[in-house]
Amino acid sequence: MERTRFFRRPVVWIILVIIGAIALSSFFTSGPSYHKVDTSVALDQLNQGDIKKVVVQDKEQTLRIDLNNPKKFGETEATRIEAQYPYQVGDQVWNKVLEAKAAGKISGDANTEVSSDSVFLTLLVNLLPIAVLVILLLLFMSQMQGGGSRVLNFGKSKAKVITKDTPKTTFADVAGSEEAVEELQEIKDFLQNPAKYQALGAKIPKGVLLFGPPGTGKTLLARAVAGEAGVPFYSISGSDFVEMFVGVGASRVRDLFEQAKSNAPAIVFVDEIDAVGRHRGAGMGGGHDEREQTLNQLLVEMDGFDTKGGVILIAATNRPDILDPALLRPGRFDRQIAVDTPDMEGRKAILRVHAKGKPFAPDVDLDSVARRTPGFTGADLANVINESALLTARHDKRAISNDYLEESIDRVIAGPQRRTRVMSDHEKKITAYHEGGHALVAWALPHSAPVHKVTILSRGRSLGHTLVLPTEDKYTQTRAEMIDTLAYALGGRAAEELVFHEPTTGAGNDIEKASALARAMITQYGMSSKLGAVKYGTSGDEPFLGRTMGHERDYSDAVAAEIDAEVRALIELAHDEAWEILVEYRDVLDSIVLELMEKETISQADMARICARVVKRPPMAPYNGFGKRQPSTEPPVLTPAEKESLTVQAAADGAEATVGGSSTNSDGPR
Repeated sequence: MERTRFFRRPVVWIILVIIGAIALSSFFTSGPSYHKVDTSVALDQLNQGDIKKVVVQDKEQTLRIDLNNPKKFGETEATRIEAQYPYQVGDQVWNKVLEAKAAGKISGDANTEVSSDSVFLTLLVNLLPIAVLVILLLLFMSQMQGGGSRVLNFGKSKAKVITKDTPKTTFADVAGSEEAVEELQEIKDFLQNPAKYQALGAKIPKGVLLFGPPGTGKTLLARAVAGEAGVPFYSISGSDFVEMFVGVGASRVRDLFEQAKSNAPAIVFVDEIDAVGRHRGAGMGGGHDEREQTLNQLLVEMDGFDTKGGVILIAATNRPDILDPALLRPGRFDRQIAVDTPDMEGRKAILRVHAKGKPFAPDVDLDSVARRTPGFTGADLANVINESALLTARHDKRAISNDYLEESIDRVIAGPQRRTRVMSDHEKKITAYHEGGHALVAWALPHSAPVHKVTILSRGRSLGHTLVLPTEDKYTQTRAEMIDTLAYALGGRAAEELVFHEPTTGAGNDIEKASALARAMITQYGMSSKLGAVKYGTSGDEPFLGRTMGHERDYSDAVAAEIDAEVRALIELAHDEAWEILVEYRDVLDSIVLELMEKETISQADMARICARVVKRPPMAPYNGFGKRQPSTEPPVLTPAEKESLTVQAAADGAEATVGGSSTNSDGPR
């Protein structure tokens, strides 16, 4: 097949024709070399005789003589000579040749040739350009007719059809997205048993939109549906519709759905649909361009589905906010499925899927790896397992150990370790105090996540990092927890100021994150007692003008000044809290720094040993923005499970007290 396609290319035939022409020309023109002499020398040689062969080429005015024996011509001895004579003496040369032949000076008639140019060579030179043009024309005609006109195929769909021979992906290969799998199971069931739903008058969703962050498995879910459904599956990217020529995208949409309808029941999957489904009329000037025509045709095809046709559109995007509202309305994408980052149980399941077939050390616990990777997507977790396998192979080991898993997690979070970056002892000490400040403040705060690891090894753009990991997945945060996060972020800056009496550039990223969090607390979450539960600033839904241009200020300059003052107050409050912790436990901070300078990395167990005497501080700055609304003094209601837990705990405490009392009484008589 590949060889046939190779010889169908016109360029290949052009090259072959040129090579053949050159070979023929060289074959007919090549011959023995002749020593060039003057015309008078050649004519004298005709008079002397002892000639084997004479060739006269009238067109080129050339006389060639082959001698029986070599003779001297100046400094050169030759048996073949060639002379270029003027046109005016052509008759004289010809007569001389005839006289020499008549006088017997040319030995043997059989070896004597008096000729002009080859007729075949003349025809070849004259007709070769015409032949090349004719061959090229025939090749182009065959391309247009035999392989189908490319111009006519320009508007055809580029969708790939997944057949039975394609390796199948099933729902068993998907982990961490149970809700999405459950929704898509219904799609599969409808395609396989449509009568069950039609008997009840149920209409299957015409479109299913999978949306979520990158790497969460949206495309994997679509492949699983294709593997499970057992129906024709057409897969295409949104960018494949859009071309520079207006109308091509719409034509491809029509062709795609015509193919799907002719093979119904079928599934059409469009990956990255935001490339073609963006909001119409958006951007500077709007306009009815190729993308909008393609989107219009897509809307028509989706809305024109036959409810019993069995053609379902599945699309995936990580930007649902920029899709056109007409695309998202019921009747087109009836069902929108969020594919979010996995929780703890989801991460465990994903790790087990990617760990299949890989050798692990006996002490490796994938559940602990799942606890150390909150916020990781399925792609991140797959990368963790793959990186650990690569590290194991690089060090010629036979099993993946905990050390390689820990290193791979750090690689995914902050990048590979930069061993070539050499810091002076003074810079290393500053980094150690900076990271030690983060770690100590996080350890002392009541609402901060536990410190998992502290290191001064350089990774990516950071000189070191402190890793705090929550013990469980959290989806909301209280104001007290966010203030503790601010203090933890400013712990490194406070340590630099406390010990070295001046800040460094190392706290730049910490300050950026703390400022963004504090401003969000004031303007988005309404956590200011002075400004109240009001959202300040509107985010215009115009991502095509740039994110900063899409945000408009809907408050006065006076309110803006108050917002800045409240943000500054939150930052100062957190900064002071971090400062007080570091001043109170300065000796603990020094111990952390000494151990970091020695080991470069300290674990959670090391932190527990060093910070054994550190006492958790009480929550700082309680929220007092209730005004006239006084909170209730009654505690939250207890659920049945909580009541049962308290009952069991009380019974256990009573049993311990009884055992203690009986032992005291028994000791009395003795």
